[in-house]
Amino acid sequence: MEAAKIAKQMIGFQKTFFDNTFNAMVIVQDQNENIFNGFLNQFPWITKDGKKTWNDTLQFTKKARDDFKKAVDDGYNRMEELYEMK
Repeated sequence: MEAAKIAKQMIGFQKTFFDNTFNAMVIVQDQNENIFNGFLNQFPWITKDGKKTWNDTLQFTKKARDDFKKAVDDGYNRMEELYEMK
């Protein structure tokens, strides 16, 4: 019984560590997006198609990031359920 309790604590620690690291990464990516958008808006020779391509890439990246987070969260939830069943 003690081993299951320790395992649950380790999973909780790892989940908290992942969440904090992931949130820090999101903040850095969002800040880089703001900086790059500032550069794009200052250059008159960048076309609307170029800006659209950049925005499409950003949306794809954000969706992939969110999908990754959801997959990891699902994995942690399943792991917690596994230890609760025992």
